[in-house]
Amino acid sequence: MTILAIGINHDTAPVEIREKVAFAPDIINDALHDLVSTPLVNEAAILSTCNRTEIYCGLEEHSSERAIVEWLQNYHKLSGIDISPFIYAHPDNLAVRHMLRVASGLDSLVLGEPQILGQLKQSFSVASNAGTIGKLLGRLFQHTFSVAKQVRTDTAIGASPVSVAFAAVSLAKQIFSNMDKHTALLIGAGETIELTARHLKESGIGRMIIANRTVEKAQNLANELHAYAIPLSEMPNHLSEADIVISSTASNLPILGKGATERALKSRKHRPILMVDIAVPRDIEPEVDELDDIYLYTVDDLKEIIQEGLKSRQEAAKQAEEIIDTQVAHFMGWLQSLGAVSTICNFRENTEQLAAVELEKAKRQLANGVDAEQVMQQLTRNLTNKFVHAPCVNIKQAGYDNRTDFIDAAIELFSLKNTDG
Repeated sequence: MTILAIGINHDTAPVEIREKVAFAPDIINDALHDLVSTPLVNEAAILSTCNRTEIYCGLEEHSSERAIVEWLQNYHKLSGIDISPFIYAHPDNLAVRHMLRVASGLDSLVLGEPQILGQLKQSFSVASNAGTIGKLLGRLFQHTFSVAKQVRTDTAIGASPVSVAFAAVSLAKQIFSNMDKHTALLIGAGETIELTARHLKESGIGRMIIANRTVEKAQNLANELHAYAIPLSEMPNHLSEADIVISSTASNLPILGKGATERALKSRKHRPILMVDIAVPRDIEPEVDELDDIYLYTVDDLKEIIQEGLKSRQEAAKQAEEIIDTQVAHFMGWLQSLGAVSTICNFRENTEQLAAVELEKAKRQLANGVDAEQVMQQLTRNLTNKFVHAPCVNIKQAGYDNRTDFIDAAIELFSLKNTDG
């Protein structure tokens, strides 16, 4: 068995490419079943966020990652686009290391951000429910969650909570000095928007409007943060009220276009609007950026902002890498031990068969009236002779052949004292 992780992220590809290979939540289940139906793929999980799309596979044997890349390309019908230059592939221990680093926030746009761990747990849950998680990936995910918790506990990697949502709010605070005099329109009601709303609340935002396709979900968040919830269909009617627009939905198509924005600007008498689109695929049409008085940022534009404050996390990141080094070795040790399982099972079965034969002999002797102590002594001698016969023959032959490596291995295997010399 072998592990393969392939992916595309904020470091390897621009948002225009990432959005083409993103998986909306409603298609991941079907995608997983399609993936495990391909030759050699036994297990699979898909992680798809605004900053990365990654596929984790448990394979029957080593094979070219090209087959998985081709599956990804074909599934998204990208026949005219070669995504190979943007893809990274990590086999076996490198795949384990990559997943541990991702879960610990070491591979994130914002170093140490905690949101990715929840997203990884969600991808595991989805794959488990789809029935595409087996022993190999199941053990890897559980190990990953444990290591990520250790990193959070033993280092200061998360001492200052930072995320894409935090960066978006930081940008708003740079542009609008008096947050209490402004209104924010949040589009979506998922984890990213919830985190954004909390950061805005802490920053003293004057008013918040939360628009979502399922208005009940928006209302729950709005009630907690004293905001105003509306259905997504009413969002264009409230756009003119917003000084800040932050959007993060799972829509496959833009939900805010140039026309609606132009109408909002006219109603606002061209007072500027900051728009931050942190969705992949994008929620806001790129053409919106052509309008005067609109300042549109995507997740890629947030990179410069989130560099601030990272110095305090650098030492923590080094400590986290040391933890990960150790834990990769632990996991690979477990994985390599699986190769010995069949040998152990055969050894145990053979030993049990030898013991069963001698036990039957002893029972017959007892039934024939032979003294019990004599029977037990004979049973002990017979078992000893049976168990050590093959090893002794092989060790003796190794000595004859001067195979010191074999003899050293036998000494270690049977925990013997080396009396040679």
